[in-house]
Amino acid sequence: MLNKESFSWELYNRAPIVGIVRGVSMDVIQDIAKAYLRAGLHTIEITMNTPGAAQMIAMLRKEFQQLNVGAGTVCNLQDYEIAVAAGAQFIVTPIIDEAVIKTAVAQEIPIFPGAYSPTEIYKAWSLGASAVKIFPASQLGVQFIRDIAAPLNDIKLLPTGGVSLENIKSFFEAGVVGVGMGSSLFNKKLIQDGNFEGLTEHFAKIKAEIGR
Repeated sequence: MLNKESFSWELYNRAPIVGIVRGVSMDVIQDIAKAYLRAGLHTIEITMNTPGAAQMIAMLRKEFQQLNVGAGTVCNLQDYEIAVAAGAQFIVTPIIDEAVIKTAVAQEIPIFPGAYSPTEIYKAWSLGASAVKIFPASQLGVQFIRDIAAPLNDIKLLPTGGVSLENIKSFFEAGVVGVGMGSSLFNKKLIQDGNFEGLTEHFAKIKAEIGR
């Protein structure tokens, strides 16, 4: 197992965007990762329901030292153990699974559990979340983030789902510590066309919106 404690908060904070890779094939993931780094992005997750996810995580860890490589869609301890064995440096879940959160906290692996309601958000944070993934943010919007941040101002929020080039700036203005982005970040057409220069430019535009 690769060093599980090597998640770099410094790299994350340079560009606090968690790129969510779902359903891409092994033959393009390296090109995507190169474009990601060229644009100055550093934190990427491979969802565990992507075929070959564990192999992709292991390969990215080996080939790209300047990336934080994590596992997403981790719903149970079995997923968690496969992800960590592959070298995942952080864990993202769509739900609250207490066993997964407690295990990650005990093993000092950053974890971003998914939560929706104020009660879930508070519970995820109290279990030891590094930040709470507000999911799906598309249903809740920026105003919800502002409303939550008032009474729960100590909780680090990471909205995911529905964050785009057009609204990312407003989420950061509302006080989030980062965002998760999937299809709006990894433009399917650019990837299918093999236009990785265009993909780099697309990544860079999104990064520029948060002023980093």
